[in-house]
Amino acid sequence: MTENKPIIVIKDLYKHFGDIKAVDGVSMNIDKGKVVVVIGPSGSGKSTLLRCINHLEEPSSGEVWIDGVKMTHAAKQLNEIRAEIGMVFQLFNLFPHLTVVDNITLAQKVIRGRSQQEATEIALEQLKRVGIPEKADAYPSNLSGGQQQRVAIARALAMNPKIMLFDEPTSALDPEMIKEVLDVMLDLAQEGMTMVCVSHEMGFVRSAADEVVFMDFGKVVEHTTPEGLFNNPQHDRTKLFLSQILEH
Repeated sequence: MTENKPIIVIKDLYKHFGDIKAVDGVSMNIDKGKVVVVIGPSGSGKSTLLRCINHLEEPSSGEVWIDGVKMTHAAKQLNEIRAEIGMVFQLFNLFPHLTVVDNITLAQKVIRGRSQQEATEIALEQLKRVGIPEKADAYPSNLSGGQQQRVAIARALAMNPKIMLFDEPTSALDPEMIKEVLDVMLDLAQEGMTMVCVSHEMGFVRSAADEVVFMDFGKVVEHTTPEGLFNNPQHDRTKLFLSQILEH
């Protein structure tokens, strides 16, 4: 695939839950190395869209292409594509009975087929990258929320993904821990990682995003730059949302 083709292509995507159209006809292209932040009110379909990208939610209709390959229901192909996509959730989903380093080596060994030694070396490297190399032998229960989320990011990075998806990674954290996670995400953005993030952190939008997608009722209302969003929003719905969120 040539560099100038988008790494993520979403075509006319719908996801229904009964009568609710969680994602309602979304189309967008995301280029390699770009940071796209998806914002919008609760229930606007942001997280569902993110989960449709790697088929954690199966779309009702439409297409998702990752690096030139169409996501299908075929388990083998799906797993191969998913291995290229790192996902970080609101909750950290660490195994409580495993140490930090074991949490990070597990998927590497199972999915990437790496030896214990190689997986451990990569785990320690990624822990250094997220700023907590000294926590390798700790258990999740001995870590703060911010540290646990950084372990979750390190675990995703250890798989050498082409794309990172973040689903409100700071929303379960205390305010003083949010910055440490956003700093790691900012570093990733500067390193050129392709990222799609659902976030309410407007400071992160300003400092890291190349593009911002504002969603409401399952639709993309506005797809613009951070500058366009804050200085020249085109839609009344966007203006209202910003006026509410920027007051707080």
